[in-house]
Amino acid sequence: MKRCLWVGLARIGFVRNLYCNHPLCSYRYNSPTLVYTYVRAGDMGTKSHEIGEREASLDSARRELERLLGDDRFRVSDRQRDILRYLAERRLAGCEEGVKAYSIALDVLGRPSGFDAANDPIVRIEISRLRTSLESYYSVFGAELGVSIHIPKGSYLTLFLKTPLVREYRTLAITNEFARPTKASGLGFAIAPVERRRYWIAVAGAALAILGLLAAAGLLRLAPAITTKPTLTVTMLAASPDMVGEAGLARDMLLTALTQFQTVVVAKPTFAAVRKGGTERSYDVEIKYYGDSDDRSVWWQVVDRSSGDLLKSGVERVEANGRSVAAVQEEMAGILARRIAATRGIVNTIEMQHSSKGALGNACVLRAEFALDEGGSLDTTAAADCLERTLVRVPDDPDANALLARVLLSPRGHPIDAVTRARALALAKRAASLAPLSDRAQMALMTVHFLDGRTDAAIEAGNRAISLNPHSPEVAASMGLVLFSSGYWKAGVDLARTASDESDAPPRDAMLVLALDAYRNGNWSEASLLAEQVNCTDFMVRAVRAAALGQLGAPDANARLDDAVGRDRDFERLFHQRMATARMQPQIVADLENGLSKAGANFAAFASSSRP
Repeated sequence: MKRCLWVGLARIGFVRNLYCNHPLCSYRYNSPTLVYTYVRAGDMGTKSHEIGEREASLDSARRELERLLGDDRFRVSDRQRDILRYLAERRLAGCEEGVKAYSIALDVLGRPSGFDAANDPIVRIEISRLRTSLESYYSVFGAELGVSIHIPKGSYLTLFLKTPLVREYRTLAITNEFARPTKASGLGFAIAPVERRRYWIAVAGAALAILGLLAAAGLLRLAPAITTKPTLTVTMLAASPDMVGEAGLARDMLLTALTQFQTVVVAKPTFAAVRKGGTERSYDVEIKYYGDSDDRSVWWQVVDRSSGDLLKSGVERVEANGRSVAAVQEEMAGILARRIAATRGIVNTIEMQHSSKGALGNACVLRAEFALDEGGSLDTTAAADCLERTLVRVPDDPDANALLARVLLSPRGHPIDAVTRARALALAKRAASLAPLSDRAQMALMTVHFLDGRTDAAIEAGNRAISLNPHSPEVAASMGLVLFSSGYWKAGVDLARTASDESDAPPRDAMLVLALDAYRNGNWSEASLLAEQVNCTDFMVRAVRAAALGQLGAPDANARLDDAVGRDRDFERLFHQRMATARMQPQIVADLENGLSKAGANFAAFASSSRP
């Protein structure tokens, strides 16, 4: 059996069919209480947990709602706060059937009366992000609280529980050739003590023999180093005594934002020296915090701890514009975290520059991210080889699993076969299993699902990635491209614009979405300008550049087409095939073909073979 969680809710006397996408899921009523039901794997059958008696009183529920919405640790957008309050108020008013997506769209999100949830996924996107944020928040802080708020999957309904629900899972024993039945465990087999000892003695002996041979041949000394993530320490001083408390809160917000990137290891200054000695590099981030009327500013610098070299410094200022100090500090934390820990931020750029050519581990992960952003097939091929060798040495590296899944599906000039797609999916799932809070793992799942045509699953994974790291421009840009390519134009452009505005080096996916949107709307000059700004040479970018100039009737349109074709002699023949692989909307494909034809492309000659 497959698992199905949050199957349904019921009240005595009738059943409310909320939603479930698995045939084993069922709705039941068992008593005058709400029932939480899920199906577990194997022969464990179906279990029901009555939660009606565990629901908090109205007063407790209202207090928890207000406390949560006022807690700076609960990191959601204003729009998601409004949705949570909207759902909670209706539940507290006695509405137990949940709220319709249409009502949320009109009452909270300001959509027009013609809103159609089938064509506009905004409600599902926001609810998914809110649900993930609630689960993340209560998984960390729930132990100190008496009430927790939940939004069951498949419904727009809030539950106020006295204690967080705990999902139980059972570990099954793994059998092997040395195994034999045990008496009472009921879990299959266990390795007998004597045979287990013989087995491990044999393994240890073989390992020592191999190590001896390698040492004699000098191969151990030549093995490439496994690099790890760099270590950061953060210190923040207040410019004046009256700002000490604020500076401490701002530092905590920055630490939270930095750890959400998971591209670095954040350590206390007192423990940084203890960590030193591995293959990671260490950096000190030193900040001074200023308050000027309602505005806030910081001076910062990043220092290489081993050499003492000042690598980068700057000043950031955030205007209050009537907002609270906490809101200003949160924006400041996001700005600093992006500058320091984003893929093209200060630390990772330096890591790329200083990693040796043959280094494995984190160096391979960074090379893969840079290669995907730059779109070079040679770079992605080299990155794939580096990641493969990393996984031979460290098979449980979640970042290497996630990036290899994405690299395997990157454009290479030929169709992606079913075996490669299946392996990419397995790698992405393994990454998510090894690191469920990793935005890199969720981005990999989003990419695999989208290119396999599972758009809803891709959007769900993208929402989780954004919830896990709301400050990452790369996550927002990739999600924006998925939405735009799926026909959700406005939602995709909004995310792309956010990613572009918040990054010193806008991600390729963000700029591509903005260029495609300008092209789609007939703004050829803007499309050409945006496409030329993309630091990338992949098939899609070259097509937009040539098509925009073709629509403008520019003298150099044919030269730009020659540049595109010169890099890829099969450009015209494979145009439709590659657009289909990228899952681009037919309207965009037709518009690009028209512009490319004006630039001199001859699609008629390949009409029979170019279309999939």
